[in-house]
Amino acid sequence: MRAISSSLGRAASPPGRDESGVRFLARVPHLAARSLALRWPYSPALLDTGWAVFSAINLVAIFWFANWETIPFHFIWISLTVLYGFQTWRTAPTLWVLGAVMATTAAGIGLDVWRGSEPPEELTEVPLMAAVFLAMAWHAHRRQAADQSTRLLSEQNVRLLATQRQFLQDAAHQLRTPITIALGHAELLADDLTGHQEGQDIQVVIGELSRLRRIAERLLLIASAADPGFLHAEAVALDRLTMELIRRWRPAADRRWQLGRLDAVTVRADRERLALALDALLENAVRHTGTDDVIQLSVIRGWPGMPVRIIVADTGSGIPGDQLHLIFDRFRTGDDKSRGTGLGLPLVRAVARAHGGDVTVHSKPGLGSEFELTLPQPASGWPQLAGSAVTGLAGHEEPGAQTASGGPAATDASSAAAGNGQQQKGTAR
Repeated sequence: MRAISSSLGRAASPPGRDESGVRFLARVPHLAARSLALRWPYSPALLDTGWAVFSAINLVAIFWFANWETIPFHFIWISLTVLYGFQTWRTAPTLWVLGAVMATTAAGIGLDVWRGSEPPEELTEVPLMAAVFLAMAWHAHRRQAADQSTRLLSEQNVRLLATQRQFLQDAAHQLRTPITIALGHAELLADDLTGHQEGQDIQVVIGELSRLRRIAERLLLIASAADPGFLHAEAVALDRLTMELIRRWRPAADRRWQLGRLDAVTVRADRERLALALDALLENAVRHTGTDDVIQLSVIRGWPGMPVRIIVADTGSGIPGDQLHLIFDRFRTGDDKSRGTGLGLPLVRAVARAHGGDVTVHSKPGLGSEFELTLPQPASGWPQLAGSAVTGLAGHEEPGAQTASGGPAATDASSAAAGNGQQQKGTAR
């Protein structure tokens, strides 16, 4: 009675005293499940022990229940298969366990056959289940061997790519210094030469050395694209960057430069790397267009969740269909007429992918090409169109573009494009 009274007294006590204890007891199942989940996958010893206990219980059921051995029999084999899915044993332990399961289950069914409660044909289930298990184990070992081969091949490819990247970086570093020295001496020599033929020869030397320097710089940039410190992100207004590029390139190449649609959008990007990539796209467009062709730049933001697109379109010679899938490979210049380095478009792809974007191309021979560089969109905001946006390649030339007198000097890419501005149209990029 005192126990009952004390229990009633505790039940009648103020609710605040035991609320914390009740809440704790209510959370015990949740905490236990969370604890088990945090420890998954379980240790192999725990799995093996659990399976052994479960199989022993079912084996006792086989011997105890004369007419209900089918369910525990199949439970033993199914649990063995599930256990093997969590951990793949070596061949010897697998055969030992399989032999033990076959012997014990056959003994249980044999006992029922001896009692007369089951026909002798039931014993054939034991080798059949063993055959099914062996087939499953064989496929599991094949999968394990394939995964191991794939992992080794992947590690080897990673090492090869790292070695290749390091080689490109070292080669570019080692080549850049002597090329710069030779270029400086050639330029000094060009000032001292008075003969017409000698002047032409030294200009050829200067041109080739400049081309080698651009190759070394682009190789170094492409090889460094996978490094963690490759990008120095900052806020970049793409519409303003595009207009700056137009102003720099307009006096460098005699083309019909146009601004297409310009959305006022600011992204997190490396301004210097992104400018180099766009310079490479413009150099490529200049190299394969003539004086009457149009080169248009556009910045299109799109809807939230969609990438920002920077489009460089031209009405030049276009790209043959059989070369489109090779256009971003290194040292692909397309034909003998092109004097490009073959590294401009690979540089664009490396910079775009380093920013989390990509670059694609749409082209038809004789109708021109359209290169689209995509960048991840800012986290918030809706598209805002620039008021002076001009759409369409067939429209008027950019009304606000003018020569950037007194502005920054053109980059190596624009200088190279200016030197090739009057050449005939090529057939590939």
